[in-house]
Amino acid sequence: MLLASIAAPLAFATPAQADLRICNEGANLISVALGYRAERGWMSEGWWQTPPGECRVLYQGDLQRRFYYLFAVDDIGGGAWDGDVFMCSRDETFTIFGVEDCLARGYERTGFFEVDTQNRTDWTVQLSEDAGAPSIVGPDAGDDLEDPAFLVDPETGAIDDVPVTPDNTDTQ
Repeated sequence: MLLASIAAPLAFATPAQADLRICNEGANLISVALGYRAERGWMSEGWWQTPPGECRVLYQGDLQRRFYYLFAVDDIGGGAWDGDVFMCSRDETFTIFGVEDCLARGYERTGFFEVDTQNRTDWTVQLSEDAGAPSIVGPDAGDDLEDPAFLVDPETGAIDDVPVTPDNTDTQ
């Protein structure tokens, strides 16, 4: 099973940049897509290729939203980190506005998983392969979070206490 681990501000000796980063802790190249609410409405974009042991910045600068949505796929071994928040994507590089009528507009309807940054300006998501149910843990995996129960339901893939999500009107 694939594991998604979330960590917020990590302590570095150099000044920290406020970004949303993805780190690949797995053995294979992964491709990542990002979704979020932009000024013009819901937006999804991709792909960021991330080799094993490396990190990529998905959103540069202070995070303006509490919730971001990710979809990642193992390009070599198969498998994906996904969820039940549906947004539009496609196989080639993309920037897509809107989450409605993906199929009718010529896009794929893809399930993204939610990342709750707890209104922090800097956040890192670590993706790894692991046995058992995927889980999402907070900053530095040891910090005392306001709400530490961010576990993915292994049967549905849903994260407990999911806030307002995009209006997903596509049908499969």
